[in-house]
Parts: sequence; C-alpha cells; structure tokens
Amino acid sequence: MATIHLIGGEKGGVGKSVVARLLAQYMIDHELPFVGFDTDKSHGSLLRFYSDYASPTVIDSYQSLDAIMEVAAEQPEQRVLVDLAAQTHQALAKWIDDSGVLELAEELDIKIYYWNVMDSGKDSVDLLNKLLTQFGTKLNYVIVQNQLRDEHFNILEFSGVKERALAFDAKVMTLKRLHAAVMTKIDGNSYSFWAAKNKDENSLDALGLLERQRVKIWLSHAYKQIESLGI
Repeated sequence: MATIHLIGGEKGGVGKSVVARLLAQYMIDHELPFVGFDTDKSHGSLLRFYSDYASPTVIDSYQSLDAIMEVAAEQPEQRVLVDLAAQTHQALAKWIDDSGVLELAEELDIKIYYWNVMDSGKDSVDLLNKLLTQFGTKLNYVIVQNQLRDEHFNILEFSGVKERALAFDAKVMTLKRLHAAVMTKIDGNSYSFWAAKNKDENSLDALGLLERQRVKIWLSHAYKQIESLGI
C-alpha cells in the first residue's frame, strides 16, 4: 500500500522539521525507499539536510501539491514524506477539499498519515482539536509529543482531546529532547542525523565523543517509538 506522511502541527517551533528529518533518517537506516517534499520556502530542512531525497513544494500551488499524490499513485513502493512548514495548514486543507484528495486516496488505496507534532502547551492541544474536527476519521493520526520544553503533557491528558484522538484510532509517540548544544552543532554543520553520530575530522565545531553518543541514544529511543506505532 502506498503511504503519504504529512508532518504537521500548525504551531511554529514545535519541531516539525526535526521530526521530518528523523523520519527521513529512519527510512534511510531501515532501507525503506521514500521521496521527500519540503514546503518551507525560506529554509526547508529536508532540502538542506536530505537534499538527495527531497524536492521543493509550493504550498499555494495546486499543480505543485498534485505531485505528492501522483508520486504515491505511480510509485507505491516509495513512501512519500511531506514536511509542512508553519502556517501552511489552511492552504493544504483547501487543496485537500477542492481536489477530493482523501476520496481519491481511498479509491487508489493510498493511506495518508498526519503526524501532528506538538509541545506541551495549550496552543498545541487546541490546534490538534481543530484538526480532529476538520478531518475526523478521514485521516490517520500520529500524535508526536515532543519534549523540547516539558516532559509532561498534562494539558493534553486532561483536556479530553487525546481521548478524542484515540477514539479515531490515533497513534501516540514521545520524542525526547536532544541536548540543545548538540542540536545547535548539528544544525550549524548541516549534518544529517547519520553524520551527527559519526566522527567528523573536517569541521572545527564537530561533535565530541559524548555528544555523538547522546545522538545515538536519542535516535535509538526515537526509532523504538516509531517502531511501536506499527505503521
């Protein structure tokens, strides 16, 4: 079955691009063929860190977005990974509705997953609730609880929104926070996560031995979480 993975969560700064990069690295490490699409016009992460696998996508161009479905239909062996920049949901939703994307996906046996990346704040919970209201059971949801600010998601737990998502068969994973100084070095060197965990003799600001070890531990935990989803 062909699959499309939309990496979203309308709030900025919750780690959508990190999750997109993580999924790209996971697919590479597990030899899962994929094609990436990057909707960020200014500093697309997939284009920067995984340029061999990604293409730019113009979020307000139906013709550009159509390529996502066309690749999934024509190359079902390729997983399609779409990194959604902040403030792109409205344009994406309009394309989905106007083009009958979800109906066509069902007809073509294409499964669409929406990876909703969120932090522990109320804004993220409210946006998840709006997403569930808009698409209901038409999408397959993965809730990514990113611990970049807090390890506890009490607002989500007590809001009733998580139970609502679970009633729609949503999957839930937790992404631990990677040490900030390590992530800064990764981004500063434009490392893929593979490059981050391997020794670099050329960079003046390369990751040290223990920093590379922290990346390996972080990736190991993240991969186990992804595998637990069963998708």
